Amino acid sequence: MKKTSRKARRSNTAKSPFDQLSEIANNAWWTWQPHVAPLFRTLNPKAFDASNQNPIVALRNCTAANRRKLLSNADFVNSAQRAHRKYRKYMRAKTWYQESHKQRSRQQVAYFCMEYALHESLPLYAGGLGVLAGDHLKSASDLGLPLVAVGIYWKRGYGRQLINCNGQQVTRPQSIKPEDTPFTEVRISARRPWRLRLPMGKDRVTIRAWCVNVGRVPLYLLDTDLPANKPSHRKLTHSLYSGDRDTRIRQEILLGIGGWQLLRAMKIPVGTCHLNEGHAAFLSLERIAERMKNNDESFATAHRHVRNASVFTTHTPVPAGNEEFDPALVDQYFAAYQRKLGLTHEQFHNLARVKPDNANERFGMTPLALRTSRYANGVAKLHGQIARKMWSGMFPKKKFATVPIGHVTNGIHLKTWLHPAMEELLGECLGANWSADQDRKTLWKKASRIPDERLWLLHGQFRSELIDFCRMRIQKQMRRDPVRGIKLSDTNSILDPNALTIGFARRFATYKRATLIFTDPIRLAKILNSKRMPVQLIFAGKAHPADTEGQALVAEVVRFSRMPRFRNRIVFLEDYDMNVARHMVAGVDVWLNNPQRPREASGTSGMKPAIHGGLNFSILDGWWPEGFNGKNGWQIGSGKDHRDTEIDNRRDAKSLYKTMEKEIVPLYFKRSKDGLPSDWIAQMKNAIQSIPPNFNSHRQVKEYWKRYYLPALRNNQQ
Repeated sequence: MKKTSRKARRSNTAKSPFDQLSEIANNAWWTWQPHVAPLFRTLNPKAFDASNQNPIVALRNCTAANRRKLLSNADFVNSAQRAHRKYRKYMRAKTWYQESHKQRSRQQVAYFCMEYALHESLPLYAGGLGVLAGDHLKSASDLGLPLVAVGIYWKRGYGRQLINCNGQQVTRPQSIKPEDTPFTEVRISARRPWRLRLPMGKDRVTIRAWCVNVGRVPLYLLDTDLPANKPSHRKLTHSLYSGDRDTRIRQEILLGIGGWQLLRAMKIPVGTCHLNEGHAAFLSLERIAERMKNNDESFATAHRHVRNASVFTTHTPVPAGNEEFDPALVDQYFAAYQRKLGLTHEQFHNLARVKPDNANERFGMTPLALRTSRYANGVAKLHGQIARKMWSGMFPKKKFATVPIGHVTNGIHLKTWLHPAMEELLGECLGANWSADQDRKTLWKKASRIPDERLWLLHGQFRSELIDFCRMRIQKQMRRDPVRGIKLSDTNSILDPNALTIGFARRFATYKRATLIFTDPIRLAKILNSKRMPVQLIFAGKAHPADTEGQALVAEVVRFSRMPRFRNRIVFLEDYDMNVARHMVAGVDVWLNNPQRPREASGTSGMKPAIHGGLNFSILDGWWPEGFNGKNGWQIGSGKDHRDTEIDNRRDAKSLYKTMEKEIVPLYFKRSKDGLPSDWIAQMKNAIQSIPPNFNSHRQVKEYWKRYYLPALRNNQQ
């Protein structure tokens, strides 16, 4: 051991600090190491900030003069060496999986998802699904699971959101160049990059692939933007969730079928596949067809084998949100598959119908995924119940309670979302190795030892940082699009460091009701503008470029923020991304969530403020019915389902205002003899003790492993 350790140290010191940082930058591991990012920023602060904190760009733009200056800086050199040693130690360390499994699986879990949120400099995500997927991979890496992931390289991302002078959302395409990423092109041999000519209807589309390592987990991203393809095929991998239905079905063929053929070409021993949402459901058809051909099996036998080795997670609790295609469109691309599978037209389409032989049904990706996956789950306890009810028609012989859809409640990757100063505090109170045991509930009881004054002062620091961040963003926006009647200098007085700060940040879909708090503007103005107990609101979130109703909600929030009576009390931050989210979840006092119950499948945003002592104020929907204990936040309403009526909106708004006025605001401004809000701090500590140990992605991934992955891997060996 000592000999290896000396060798490792020699290897570490032989490299220059820039080589060490380059090695780190080319693995997404650094994205959950908050003390590493400042090192990259020193290389070229302007380039680092302008590129959304991209270490690859900062390294490339580090001038020779700055390199010489940094090499003479002992602190920089030592910090780079420490970071490199930490990275190497992480990659070589014995993991939870290795320690808990004497007989380790040689087979891999293949995780398929349409989007992944790893960092704001890699905008391959639209929202919660991508954030969940990114956190899933990071925990799989930390735990050492045998997992490989497949997605798509979206060259233009989801689109940047700009707010113009009229308060309207404008979407601008992004550009994610390979040279600005840690991606490496996949090669089957040293000389030959991997290429696939994938049939799509009457055409063949040429595909290549890129790989980015997320710690120990490889993520493969498919790409059709090649000169060999015609323009319509090159555009397939340009923008996430855009285009017509024909484009969408081809993107899902690419993910499911192209992704599987990539794994086969690389000879990765896949034992089970996890379909994270129905976008990848065509994968199961490809696997069935492959078994029928290679093993000379019947459709029924191959289907049974593939089904027993498949896991499917649904994220959508409303029928309209589940992907469907016109049967005629499906026939254009899958006529050959019907023959390969030995199925009639009706038999093939019955795989994707709730009720077999119902010719009026469209081709549903969720029914297809359920029919080809033995293991299926929702993403919260309540969502599991809703999913069983939604899809009970597929299982007419089963009682409601026995419909084979369970639940694994989502969690967050704590270190990705944790403020560095809070991480230090937790290290002092919970122990240096707290992250490895983050799903052990007894560990978090130690958070009660955090001194009240220190926690309160630290949270005040986070709030001040958030306010500075908001002012900077608004000023940047004002320089680009000046607003009539508002001076640039006015932005210096936006928000108050001493006010109760409430945050609302999420996708601006109509069911999330971003404007519910504006139901009674006069009453709201009285709450916000109190001189003795001031309150302020910070909003962020994007609407889909094609969602006119969602964009109208954005415009409505911006309109209120620009009214004279709300101008310094309400802020809308444009271009919501992981960077904005990190600032908000650390700095707000209260996280607001008011969807129409039960339309929020899980929602992970509210789990993130809790690790900083933030308190949730939410409808009892998604994860909150499991998280709320009466002492770590507040509920809106009484837990009744929304009937999509204005009466329900008024009912929930009334509850929201009453709770703010009678409970939240008075508690926040109530001071003990020492000048601290002791009762509020007690709730902060309760949130820290009760939410992180239950709603972290380590617990989530272990649950997937024990309940679904491991049984599916065993089934595959039979």
